[in-house]
Amino acid sequence: MRATPSTAAPGPAAVPVRRACAVPTRKDQMACLALVRTDTSHGLRPQAAPAGLGASDLRTAYALPAGGSGRTVAIVAAYDDPKAEADLATYRSRYGLPACTTAGGCFTKVDQTGGHHLPAADPGWAEEESLDLDMVSAICPACHLLLLEANRPVMGDLGTAVRTAVSLGAGYVSNSYGADERATDARSDASYFDHPGVAITVASGDDGYGVEYPAASRYVTAVGGTSLTRASNARGWSETAWNGAGSGCSSYDAKPSWQAGTGCTRRSIADVSAVADPNTGVAVYDSYRSGGWLVVGGTSASAPIVAGIYALAGPVAPGSYPASFPYEHTGALNDVTSGGGSCAPSYRCTASTGYDGPTGLGTPRGVKAFADDGTD
Repeated sequence: MRATPSTAAPGPAAVPVRRACAVPTRKDQMACLALVRTDTSHGLRPQAAPAGLGASDLRTAYALPAGGSGRTVAIVAAYDDPKAEADLATYRSRYGLPACTTAGGCFTKVDQTGGHHLPAADPGWAEEESLDLDMVSAICPACHLLLLEANRPVMGDLGTAVRTAVSLGAGYVSNSYGADERATDARSDASYFDHPGVAITVASGDDGYGVEYPAASRYVTAVGGTSLTRASNARGWSETAWNGAGSGCSSYDAKPSWQAGTGCTRRSIADVSAVADPNTGVAVYDSYRSGGWLVVGGTSASAPIVAGIYALAGPVAPGSYPASFPYEHTGALNDVTSGGGSCAPSYRCTASTGYDGPTGLGTPRGVKAFADDGTD
C-alpha cells in the first residue's frame, strides 16, 4: 500500500486498531481494508450487547426503506471463512433480522469460478467477509447473499470472482480490497469490471490521500468514508469526512463521462461515502480465530453499505452504469462539508460543499441517489 500503516486509526482521539489483512508485499497483491478496533470486544457471547453501530443505527442514519426482496448482493473476497454462515446467523439474530441460510436459499458460498473447491482459510480475510456480510444484512435484510472466495488476494483471482458473481445473477457486487495503482489497470477494467446493468462498489482505501485500484476503475462506484455520530439535529446524526479515506486523482484510469467538474483530468476518487471511521465503527460478529463481537471500521464497511443501498433502490436497466446515478441526484445525498486531511488542492482530501475527495458527492439519504430512473 502507499504508506506504512500505524497502529492507530487516523484523526483526533484515534482508537487503537489493527489491520485485518497484511499489507501487500508484491505488486499484484491486494489487501482487504477492514480496521479492527483492539480496545473493544464482547467476546464469544452471541447475545451480548455489542459495541459499535448496529443494524438499526445504520438504517436510521441513512433513512433507508424496506425492500430488496429477491435481489442478490455478491461479496467478493479472498480465502475461506469457515464460519461465515454461522457467524452471519449470530449477527442477524442479534439485530432481529430474518434468517439467511443455505438451506433456505438466501445464502450461497462458492469459489472464484462458482464451484465448491473453496480456498484455504484465513482469519484476517474471514473478518473482512464477516464485516461485508453483516453490513449488507443490516442495510438490506431481505436481500440474498452470494459470497465468492477467491483463491488468492491478487487481481486476477478477485477479478475472476467479480465476473463469476455477475454470471451467477448478482445485480450488485461489493469489493472491499485494494492496492496501489498500476499501468495495467485499464486492462483489468475491461476484463473484470465493465458490467453495464450491475452496480459494483469498491472501497476507496484506508491510508488517507492517495488512490488505490480497483476503486479507480471508471466502471465502479468508489466509496469513501465518514465519521458518523448521533446529533441533536433534524436528522439525528452528523457526519464529517474521515481522514483515513482514500481519495485523489487516478494516474491511469480515464474519467467517466458523468464525472465532469471534479477537478481531475482522469478518474476522481471517491464518488459517494458512508461510515468508515473506526472511532465510530460498526458492530461485527466473527468467531473464526477472532473475538466474536468486534468493532470494525475502514472503507471495507462503507463499500458493502452502499452495495446494499443500490439493492434497495431497485433493479438496474441493461446498459446502465450505476456509478453515474448519484451524479444525477446530488440533492438526494447528505453533503459532508467538514473533516478530512491535508493536501493541495484541499478538496481532494478535505470535505467541502459539493464534491470532495474523501466523501465524494456525500452519503446516502434514502435510496433515490442510487436508483435507475432511466436518465443514464
